[in-house]
Amino acid sequence: MNSTKVLDVKGMSCPMPIVRTKKEMDTLNTGEILEVHVTDKGALADMPAWANAAGHTIVDQEEDAEVLKFFIKKA
Repeated sequence: MNSTKVLDVKGMSCPMPIVRTKKEMDTLNTGEILEVHVTDKGALADMPAWANAAGHTIVDQEEDAEVLKFFIKKA
């Protein structure tokens, strides 16, 4: 999947992946996609909940070894 930007928050624990993701999403234009790499397993619940609350859409989600990848489309 093509993403506009990649945000690496591996090694960070809650709430920092969400805080950094929100900050990065604020720099994107509507329709652009942010690819977020995170190792905190709590993100499996936190990232979709945050995206939904903010009005963004998770268009894809992958797990590669210990890294979770979320592809979030800006509303």
